[in-house]
Amino acid sequence: SVCKQKYSRCNRRSVLCASEKPKKDSSTPIQEQTRFENQRPMASQPDTLQLLRMYIQPTRWPERFKVVFMSFLSFIICNIDRVNISIAVLPMARTYGWDQTTVGLVQSSFFWGYVLTQIPGGYFAKRYGGKLVLGVGVVSWSLMTFLTPIAATASLPILLAARALLGVGEGVAMPSMNQMIATWVPASERGRSLSLIYSGMYMGSVLGLLLCPILIMSFGWPSVFYAFGSVGIVWWFLWQFAIGSSPDQCAGISDSEKEWIMAGMPSAKRSASSGAAQEAGTNEAEVVSESIPWLKFLTHPAMFAICTAHFCVTWGYFVLLTWLPTYFNTRLGFDLSSSSLFAVIPWICMFICANIGGNIADWLLKRKLTVTAVRKLMQTIGFMGPAVFLALVATTTNPALAVVYMSAALGLGSFSQSGVYSNHQDIGPPEYAGILLGISNTIAALPGIIGVALT
Repeated sequence: SVCKQKYSRCNRRSVLCASEKPKKDSSTPIQEQTRFENQRPMASQPDTLQLLRMYIQPTRWPERFKVVFMSFLSFIICNIDRVNISIAVLPMARTYGWDQTTVGLVQSSFFWGYVLTQIPGGYFAKRYGGKLVLGVGVVSWSLMTFLTPIAATASLPILLAARALLGVGEGVAMPSMNQMIATWVPASERGRSLSLIYSGMYMGSVLGLLLCPILIMSFGWPSVFYAFGSVGIVWWFLWQFAIGSSPDQCAGISDSEKEWIMAGMPSAKRSASSGAAQEAGTNEAEVVSESIPWLKFLTHPAMFAICTAHFCVTWGYFVLLTWLPTYFNTRLGFDLSSSSLFAVIPWICMFICANIGGNIADWLLKRKLTVTAVRKLMQTIGFMGPAVFLALVATTTNPALAVVYMSAALGLGSFSQSGVYSNHQDIGPPEYAGILLGISNTIAALPGIIGVALT
């Protein structure tokens, strides 16, 4: 009774009196763990600092959310470093006297390297872990971004080589990210997680198109590459110290979250057997690498369908990503600042629609529609919507209508994130998601070379 009187005010939420029995509540395991850490017996009344910790200490963020969020940030950086050349190339062309053919060559050189590391990126992510491969990729492309002004000043061939090496670094992003998501995120959360991460590309386009003109007009076009190249290095340090390679290798993950993740994995049984193999002294990565069914992947009808759809999606995406600011500048007569501002609107629509599409897809799956039906529906919208509205763009010279049509085309096209982009994990075990995406993304990178050059 004395204990109750002394601690009645401060102990309602956080401190359980020794004479009281804890009451059951509906708190999550993570919340319970955080609260019970503050329930150690105290010899005296809590001081102000201890009370503040009891009442305002935030609940720990689940580790898988950190992985998704950091992957989302990496895709923002990825597309900023990809799109910045489409803005900076305008003053660069005036500085170095480039014609439109040379401008197209500079912009397409990125894809020379990008196409080379898709399949290797998936293989190395499976063998060494998605965390390591994605981290190396971000550092590589950030360094090449930082060195772009120096390469441009040296010579055109050196600039083309630097852009190609930037593509080499970015080529591992999607396969390694897919491997991380397949390892960290249970199937019930995967659709929305992938939609959010992929929408980071569109947010990267928005930020790049908004910030590049400001940097160019304030500090000159080289500042674009110096600034965004440095951001990637900062991200890498956070990635190294805040993220674990897998739930098993993450020191900060709670037992309840680990159990939740493993329970939602289709390959949970296989993971248990791989753990037994590790206890026996067998390297799991080596076992898996020897048993990768390459021939089956390359000849399966589902992979042909995915590669074809992926190729068609990226043809429109890469062409518009590369040429949209130039289109607004030369065709519609906007200046550098205005063309970038109007070019942002379609990418905002893509960011919003991609996340809407992901939630619609997950909702339809909960309504007992088959995975095949949902993927085909999302991909049909992702194809037919852009087909209609891009045809309308060609019929108008009105700037307002052109922006509206382009926004509708790209917004509806983002439904592909819930179609072909989510299909790799539907047709095979999650552990092969990075390799399957690497195969299709190799084919899908070709429009970046062919489509951009032909346009």
